Amino acid sequence: MRFHTDGKALFSWVTVPAHLCGWQDLVHGGVITTMLDEVMGWSTIYLLKCFPLTKSISVDFLKPVYAGREIRVEGRLSSKSERESVMEALLYDSEGRLCSRAGGVFALMPVQKARDFGMSEAVLQDIEKVFSS
Repeated sequence: MRFHTDGKALFSWVTVPAHLCGWQDLVHGGVITTMLDEVMGWSTIYLLKCFPLTKSISVDFLKPVYAGREIRVEGRLSSKSERESVMEALLYDSEGRLCSRAGGVFALMPVQKARDFGMSEAVLQDIEKVFSS
């Protein structure tokens, strides 16, 4: 996924390949959940300048999502405290219909704490680039 922002949310346009389907060109719910979690995580990184760890996620599957068609996934901050954020993610089909939505709670980890836990320096440097953008 590649992300774009308007300063308030992150967006990604994705076309899911057929091999990630459950049946009859329907994108598997686990793939949808992964995309929603990913956009919430990167939204946390970009908007809050912290490394997120997913604590919980809930997903509502509202309409089918089909492989081979462009979709838009967006993530935004709902609320935050000192130690965690509550994020929202929305998935729209190519006609702008809301197909899935998710809410997630993320523990917020400063970069130095991630370093102390042994996170890869290359990963941390990539994330720090996002912080400075």
